[in-house]
Amino acid sequence: MWSKARMVTLVPVRNMNRAIKFYTKGLGGKVMDRAPGKMKDMWASLRLGKEELWFIVPSKWEKRTLAYQSFLVRNIKGVVTELQRKGVKFEKPDEPSPGARVEGPITIEPFGSAAFFKDSEGNLLMVWENNPPM
Repeated sequence: MWSKARMVTLVPVRNMNRAIKFYTKGLGGKVMDRAPGKMKDMWASLRLGKEELWFIVPSKWEKRTLAYQSFLVRNIKGVVTELQRKGVKFEKPDEPSPGARVEGPITIEPFGSAAFFKDSEGNLLMVWENNPPM
């Protein structure tokens, strides 16, 4: 059973229109479905790359600290530059560990590179590239 299951990511949003605009205009996603009628501001699904995201407006907002989405890419510098051109603002990197370096919003470690940003709803997102050249 599980081997044939698909997985989607639930993304909590406060404002459905704002979130859809961010993920379509800013990140290049495509709306697949949106709840009809009075529910249109409660649920929507989007395709972003090969993944499906379900936007939900929770009845109770949870404080999240560790769970976030990560986009696996082949050229993090190019992706970050493209997103910045579209108005995405990246977080300032934390102090890098020994052997790492920081280039703009990107932290480059021996095992991979990361850059963090928040979506329109305050959810933390990460762009990740495995094993970049040092």
